[in-house]
Amino acid sequence: MKRILIAFFAVLFAQLSGAQTQKYSTFYVQRASLFSKLAITPKDIVFIGNSITNGAEWNELFPRKRVKNRGISGDTSEGVYDRLDPIVKGKPAKIFILIGINDISRGIEVETIVQNMKRIVEKIQNESPKTKIYIQSILPVNPDFGMFKGHMKPQLIKEINQFYQNIAQEYKVNYIDLYSHFLEEGTDKMDKKYTNDGLHLLGEGYLLWREIVKPYL
Repeated sequence: MKRILIAFFAVLFAQLSGAQTQKYSTFYVQRASLFSKLAITPKDIVFIGNSITNGAEWNELFPRKRVKNRGISGDTSEGVYDRLDPIVKGKPAKIFILIGINDISRGIEVETIVQNMKRIVEKIQNESPKTKIYIQSILPVNPDFGMFKGHMKPQLIKEINQFYQNIAQEYKVNYIDLYSHFLEEGTDKMDKKYTNDGLHLLGEGYLLWREIVKPYL
């Protein structure tokens, strides 16, 4: 009986230790695992980011382009960096990056977010120098829905977007201002016609996003 109890607690401890040391969510691991098995080619255009990118049907929004969705719900700037290898290995034509809002909700320091974006850009430039890079601004949010309160930090969003713009200039890559297009006039809130929870996009929001980035594709 004593041996059984010891064995039971040993297994339980191992399971708990594994749960505590897992860096990313189960969904992240599942989706990143799938992406690692799907080929990227030099003709592809990649959209990488969090749930906002994840939620788009990019190949239907741009049916005449070879667009690959590499969004993972809940992802952060570090998470994007950690899963770049299968993407840069394929030397895609273009990479569109939208990341940072989940970093804000988790209390990650602005300096860390900025450094992670620099690491992302540097890795792409070093390992796939012909790939064109597009840093997209973080979208505005809207606290009126009473949801995702940790994400509702408009001043931080604006601050990080300015840093992203500076990074684009420093590394000679493209910066796309999504932020201003999604604002409710005269406020720093996302217009309610584009969202129903203050963070994620409705169909109208994805159509607007398509129109903004279309000239860059």
